Amino acid sequence: MERQLTEIRWHGRGGQGAKTAALLLADVAFAIGKHVQGFPEYGPERMGAPITAYDRISNSEIRVHSNIYEPDFVVVVDDTLLHTVDVTKGLKKDGAILINTEKSKEEILPLLKGYEGEVYTINAKDVSMRTLGKYFPNTPLLAAVVKVSGLMSEETFLREMEKSLRHKFRKKLDVLDGNMKALKLALKEVA
Repeated sequence: MERQLTEIRWHGRGGQGAKTAALLLADVAFAIGKHVQGFPEYGPERMGAPITAYDRISNSEIRVHSNIYEPDFVVVVDDTLLHTVDVTKGLKKDGAILINTEKSKEEILPLLKGYEGEVYTINAKDVSMRTLGKYFPNTPLLAAVVKVSGLMSEETFLREMEKSLRHKFRKKLDVLDGNMKALKLALKEVA
């Protein structure tokens, strides 16, 4: 069953790209005709400090203009946040949480405060290092959340991301190629 409105909350640290990923996801969804909101929650942002970003994606007009308190999906960009931030707060049981981690799912589960919904993991560091040569977790997580949420088909997502990245990196086509490889690999690696 397709959701009419999908709400996603991103938890990361300043400088890891959670805000950028949320905005890119909104751009791609908008490009395929969805109604969208993509926004960060501003506070005392500084490199390494916990940050939150949000996406609302709908088939019809969005009339809500607030933070997201009961998300369908949560993306955790940095698994160290599991020790200090209640990432599952308000997370719907019929939704899912996606965590960037090198740990196994079994090691992560005790940190999720008894969350009963689906739990997915991806080693975005490994994907990023293999495809980009640097650690940019947001690119693999963007693909992984699209796969987990079913917001759009993988083909549509990759096509629209290529258009968006081609525009963004028009003078750095090697960056475009690495990002596309990261997206494709992440779609296979999320578990």
